Amino acid sequence: MIYRHLLPTLISFLLFTSLGTLSAQEETKPEDSLKVVTHNPPTKTIQIVDTITTQTTNGDFSTPVANIHSKDSLIFDLKDESVARTADSLWMKELYDSSRFEEVYGSIVNEVIEHVEYKELPTELLKQRLEELNARTPFNVEYNPSLEKIIKHYLKNRRTSMSKLMALGDYYFPMFEQELDKYDLPLEIKYLAVIESALDPVAKSRVGAKGLWQFMFTTGKMFGLEVSSYVDERADPEMSTEAAAKYLKSLHKSFNDWDLALAAYNSGPGNVSKAIRRSGGETNYWKIRNRLPRETAGYVPAFLATMYIFEFAEEHGFKSNGPKFHQIATDTIQVKRLITFEQVAKVVNLPVEEVQFLNPSYKLGIIPFIKDKNYTLRLPVESIGKFVANEEAIYALAQEENNKEDANIPKYVAQPDRIRYRVKSGDYLGKIAEKYGVGVSQVKRWNGLKSNNLKVGQRLTIYPTQPSASDTKTRVAKTTTKGNVKLYTVKNGDSLWSISQKFPGATVQNIKIWNDISSNKLKPGMKLKISKG
Repeated sequence: MIYRHLLPTLISFLLFTSLGTLSAQEETKPEDSLKVVTHNPPTKTIQIVDTITTQTTNGDFSTPVANIHSKDSLIFDLKDESVARTADSLWMKELYDSSRFEEVYGSIVNEVIEHVEYKELPTELLKQRLEELNARTPFNVEYNPSLEKIIKHYLKNRRTSMSKLMALGDYYFPMFEQELDKYDLPLEIKYLAVIESALDPVAKSRVGAKGLWQFMFTTGKMFGLEVSSYVDERADPEMSTEAAAKYLKSLHKSFNDWDLALAAYNSGPGNVSKAIRRSGGETNYWKIRNRLPRETAGYVPAFLATMYIFEFAEEHGFKSNGPKFHQIATDTIQVKRLITFEQVAKVVNLPVEEVQFLNPSYKLGIIPFIKDKNYTLRLPVESIGKFVANEEAIYALAQEENNKEDANIPKYVAQPDRIRYRVKSGDYLGKIAEKYGVGVSQVKRWNGLKSNNLKVGQRLTIYPTQPSASDTKTRVAKTTTKGNVKLYTVKNGDSLWSISQKFPGATVQNIKIWNDISSNKLKPGMKLKISKG
């Protein structure tokens, strides 16, 4: 509630300080860490032939003023304070660090949890806290040695990653809770996204599941999540959260038990039903756990351990560094013409990585305009004001840039539910699977293949999770023929985000497009094409 009262004042202050002139009231000493100086912000000129609406402030109220003239208009090209920008840059690097997802996902699938000594949490104290947690949640939170091992393992070996996840939780959890409450679901389900995706909206598993809630392509389609060449709504935080709420509600209705519903969310309801049958009708998760797939056997314990650590974070000395944005301090606007992230970032004076973080469902860094589709742009509230006030001029500038010969905007292609692929010379299962964002085992299962051998001309049924790269390759080819491409050699510790920061105009999505890659994984020595255009 505090944001509701502070927000108008905050916006007014930001607009005033951004558009006004700052002057020092007193002489500033050289040793002062924060200096107040008088300056005129740098500007650039664009030609506006439309109605431009600005806001004038009178007391607590603002009044729109329309200027209907063709004229040159100055847009502020504001520079940020370097120390603060560096801190923000480090935060954004954390947001785009895919290692979080690999750590969490890998620990559930492969990690061997061994007993560790953790004197700060005696067994009796843990039992007491689990009993308290059990009393306030519908999940079956009972002490058992397996759960104790996982909790202590996380506390001892994953403190750093847990702190980062808590900071991201400060951003996502309020929105999760709103959607879960709308469907009368336990709010603690928000912790499921931590173990599903490590709160990475573009996380992609080895079998093709994607987003905060890790929807497979077909399951996402069932719950209304669209996938096209431009858009993957599985990566949209709000849409995917609503879809997850609907799916979990239906699973709970089927099993009438939250532990089993979570297990079914991970492995599919069929595997849980088979485990129940094989155990003679037993419906206690812990008693059928050894009959579930290996990943699912570790899934519910990981969820309960994560819930415990987040609920008792203060007692264990965890502190969130806090998010750069709060969900409540952002807003959306429906786009009226095709526009790129780079264009948005340029006109509202935001780093393009922030635009990407707030709009993760747009795969190519482009927000399309398609008839009968409602695609929205999310920005901080103060940037939304700038965008709306100069909307038509911004679209005119974007259209001018998009119409240039070297713009190379790919065409919108709706993602089919199923395709028939004809095997070509040089094809192999791994290459075909990578092309469509699926696993080799999936291709084999869909087509009843017992070996990896293929014949030229053979037809394969594929359920793709991403479009074919043909349009992307065309775009890369156009870009690289202009002689403005640099080859970058990946070094130890590099990530796509850190590399994008080395080259003006480069983004994570662009680097993926230029190099025809879908994963965030990099290996030292790998060569990447970077366009300098």
